Amino acid sequence: MRQIILDTETTGLSWADGDRVIEIGCVELLNRQLTGNNLHYYLKVDRDSHPDALRVHGITTEFLRDKPGFEQVVDEFLHFLHDAELIIHNAPFDVGFLDSELRRIGRPPLGQHVLGVVDSLVLAKSHFPGKRNSLDALCDRFDIDKSSRTLHGALLDSELLARVYIHLTRGQEALLVSGEEEATEQPDSRQPQAQDASPLDFALALDLPVVYACEQELQAHEAVLAGIDKDSQQATVWRQLSAAV
Repeated sequence: MRQIILDTETTGLSWADGDRVIEIGCVELLNRQLTGNNLHYYLKVDRDSHPDALRVHGITTEFLRDKPGFEQVVDEFLHFLHDAELIIHNAPFDVGFLDSELRRIGRPPLGQHVLGVVDSLVLAKSHFPGKRNSLDALCDRFDIDKSSRTLHGALLDSELLARVYIHLTRGQEALLVSGEEEATEQPDSRQPQAQDASPLDFALALDLPVVYACEQELQAHEAVLAGIDKDSQQATVWRQLSAAV
């Protein structure tokens, strides 16, 4: 799968109030591996950065004076994103700004050019509810070196987010890779097929550890079942099935 980690820097916080995109950074992942095929723009706009935004990214109007406008890079930008899945931290912010830039030049919104958008902030919150899930906090949590991040920058932040995303989805990666390897191999007549495979067969096929209950745990489990059976006046389904067998 081809995925693009994307980040922007802007003149302020509100595209609806006329703030603009002044930097775009894109980092490519192919089958969850960094390829080094990245895309980066600084963009000239007709608006100065708000002082608070300037303190965050340090990109001045003077620096942007000789840079291209969004309309000059849009074709290359959209071609790079075409048919990829985007990974964006706090996606509504960046997508809102990019949609505004596309609207200015009469282009369809971002969603019509890509396979989909994954919000890594939502993903992080599902993994770490109630904790700080900023890019800085996640880098600290996963021990990712961010020492070069003195100011926010779209390309650097995309590179950091790519590493964060790989950590966030590492458990999923193990299952997916194992599944893909099984799918590419020729069927083995000695292995159970999908239609008659048990959960244990599936676990063994993925090389997952199988931990069996000890005698004490089995007895405790039986005691719980007996209690449920007593409370239901012997109406539990498993007792009826056992009796029938």
